[in-house]
Amino acid sequence: MKQINRIITIIGCLLIANAAPAAAKIEVLDYIVAVVNDDVIVNSTLQEKVRVVLDKWRNRRMPPRAQLEKQVLEGLIITTLQLQMAKRSSIQIEDSRLNEQLRDIAAQNNMDLKSFRKHVEAEGHSFVDFRETIREQMIIGDLQKRRVVNRIIVTEREIDNFLANQIQQGTASHEYHIWHILIATPESASPEEIKAKQQKAQQVLTKLKAGADFQQMAISVSDARQVIESAGDLGWRTGGELPSLFSKLVSKMAVGEIRGLLRNQSGFHIIKLVDKRDGEKSIITQTQVRHILIKTNTLVSDSEAQKRLEGLKYRIEQGHDFAKLARAYSQDTLSAAKGGSLDWLNPGDFVPEFEEVMDSLSKNQVSKPFKSRYGWHIVQVLARRQHDNTKKAIRVKAEQQIRKRKFEAELQSWQRQLREEAYVEYRDVGR
Repeated sequence: MKQINRIITIIGCLLIANAAPAAAKIEVLDYIVAVVNDDVIVNSTLQEKVRVVLDKWRNRRMPPRAQLEKQVLEGLIITTLQLQMAKRSSIQIEDSRLNEQLRDIAAQNNMDLKSFRKHVEAEGHSFVDFRETIREQMIIGDLQKRRVVNRIIVTEREIDNFLANQIQQGTASHEYHIWHILIATPESASPEEIKAKQQKAQQVLTKLKAGADFQQMAISVSDARQVIESAGDLGWRTGGELPSLFSKLVSKMAVGEIRGLLRNQSGFHIIKLVDKRDGEKSIITQTQVRHILIKTNTLVSDSEAQKRLEGLKYRIEQGHDFAKLARAYSQDTLSAAKGGSLDWLNPGDFVPEFEEVMDSLSKNQVSKPFKSRYGWHIVQVLARRQHDNTKKAIRVKAEQQIRKRKFEAELQSWQRQLREEAYVEYRDVGR
């Protein structure tokens, strides 16, 4: 249940949704708090988002109400701008896809969709608004994929350099739990503005080193994206998943240590190393397997393919050689040439419906005929072994880390550009 509440809270903070009348504890006077290009954000929407934030952090001392409203409003403005661009780009989420996503969320919380809806409503949220919030989240995800994700390329040389740098910095085999505060500087800030921001960041650093609560301070002053949801907590990350500005320092920091001021194009950063731990080896079970495939078409039906494989299975059980039958009958031409052998398979190398059957078999057992997206199969497991896949896993993870780092940098830059090019007019927030 806590997981559901977390999902509802985070989504409520991230995206625009109409305030749920059932959830309103007091009547809020509605008026426009911001004009964003051709759209407006009204006070009821802002106050609903503020209420969600206050509910989430009810055990922490929050910044003054007016300051909190400004932070939440900035998030709503960025969301509005992205939805506007998605509309211009004709990005839509069909009901069938939305319903599938809702079923997935329900399943992750061990519920069917009907039960999940009841729980959402019991928590004081309108399911209709929740549903549209999920749709908007998916729309923004598709937009970011089109505008940012699809443009990111990671080369083998980048992976090599990345891993070499990790080894040099001593971060290759460790994970770090980091808290973070950003005092942002505008892209075209004047020297006076930069100096003022630096002085503010230095004051924050001084208070933290004197014992101020780091996460409380992050909520109050940090300009980092989504700080309202995370309170500055970046979670557990390897050195490669951290911005390069941080990864150069974390291996030299003691647990509990605070470092700052760290400067880059975004502004002035302060970090705290909450904890660190060793990374784990990747030991996987590999399966040596062979199969015979019969494909279906206009001439060969499912029942005919299944019948053929049942005959081949019977012959194998009577002592016929699997490899010879695979060469003669399998329609997977690459494996047929090797007697049906698929060599050693790692988890995830083949489609789920194939691996599910493969994993259920004991050594030398031949499966019943079964269907995958490629056709009908019989499978035989020849052997299993434990394999140290750490080297390959490290490269795969390195690629993911580089991609994530590039995405975060590109997303921040793109959102900043989106914000600077927009017409935004504030209308007395908190009056």
